[in-house]
Parts: sequence; structure tokens; C-alpha cells
Amino acid sequence: MHIGFILDGNGRWASIRGLPRALGHKKGAENVEIILRECVNLNIKHVTLYAFSTENWHRPVYEIKALMSLFKYYLNKKLTQLHQENVKVSIVGDISPFPKIIQKYIKNLVDLTKDNEGMSLTLALNYGGRAEIVRAARRIGSLISRGKISETEIDEDLFSLYLDSRNLPDPDLIIRTAGERRLSNFLLWQSAYSELYFSENPWPDFSIKDLKIALSDYHSRTRKFGSLDKTESLKRRM
Repeated sequence: MHIGFILDGNGRWASIRGLPRALGHKKGAENVEIILRECVNLNIKHVTLYAFSTENWHRPVYEIKALMSLFKYYLNKKLTQLHQENVKVSIVGDISPFPKIIQKYIKNLVDLTKDNEGMSLTLALNYGGRAEIVRAARRIGSLISRGKISETEIDEDLFSLYLDSRNLPDPDLIIRTAGERRLSNFLLWQSAYSELYFSENPWPDFSIKDLKIALSDYHSRTRKFGSLDKTESLKRRM
């Protein structure tokens, strides 16, 4: 199973408590540890975290600096602990705008965990679904211009091979916190048939109990992938 998390509401969690927004992000990062370990316990094979979007650069400078400090700490200290739990870490998004030290920590973490066979954790960093699709189109365009492939060879399967997420299955479930009901540029191509679950709780308050409720809701649904389920199909034939 693959779950994508849109970690929304950290700043608002802090603001309604009269705290700096940076403390909300810190609390949210602490909750990531809790939820990830529960995903390991539940034998969730793939998890993707929408950690920093292409649009997040438009936030106030002080907030971006606070986020970069959190990234440095967690990428270098906390997330490396997941290596002991056999977690494999990968990245989607363009990390080139990040400070060099963060890029180094990201590459070190990916390299450290590349041979692990437990849960696959993907961090969406400086990620946007539209930007990812554009990158894929450019990669394929380059192949066409060099005569490596022809236009007639392009189909959904080939296009998927040039996405950042080419080594990941499409998400089965996307969970967004803090009451918003939209994808906000997250895994746009991959989520065509994902089930969506929206929690009213901001991410720092999203608990293990909330996760289990979301999973129970997911398992109660019938996934049709644009077709009919077996019962409906049988009725149509009668």
C-alpha cells in the first residue's frame, strides 16, 4: 500500500495558540516521526510526505529559514535513525534551490538507505505536480530530438518512466490534514485514481488513532479505477 500525506496546518496550529509559526513546523516534524513509525508497525510499504512544495518559497523569509533549519536537523540526525529500521528514503522534486548543506544531507540519506528493503519513504521536496510533468515532458522531448524514440512511442506507460516518481507505485490513499479539500499540486499524475481522505485536525494533532480511522475508511471503499465493481457489472449483464 502507498499512502501520500499532505502535511497541512502546522502554521495555523501554532497561530491559534499564539505561538510562532516556526514552532508549529517543529511540532509537525515531531509528529512525522510518530506517524512514520506507526506506518512501519502497520506494514505500510510506501509513504510519501509532501514536505515542501514549489509554492512554499512564497512564504515569509523567516518561515523559510525556520523550515531549512528543521530540514538540516532532521535530514542529518533524525531521519538517519530510520536506517536502523530498514527504511529506504528517496526524493521527488528539484532539490537544486536548497542550500548546499541540505542537498548534501539529502544525498547522504538517500545513499545510506538505498539498499534497505523495509518501508519506502519518499520526501517531496521543492515538489510540484505540474513541474514534475513538465520535467518529464522535457526529458522525453530531448529523447525525440536525439532520435532515441519517436512520437508514436509515447503513451502513459512510457511517460510514467520519466516522472520523478518512476520507481514508485501510484498512491492508493492520499491523506490531507487541516480541513482543506484539494491536492494543492501533489502527485497530480499519480493520483488519478487515488482515494482521498480529509482530516479536520491540523497535522501536529493528527494522531495514530486518526491514521487508523483513515485506513478503516479506505478499506470500506470499493476502488473501481473508472470501471464497474463486480456487483454492478453483474447487474448490467442480467
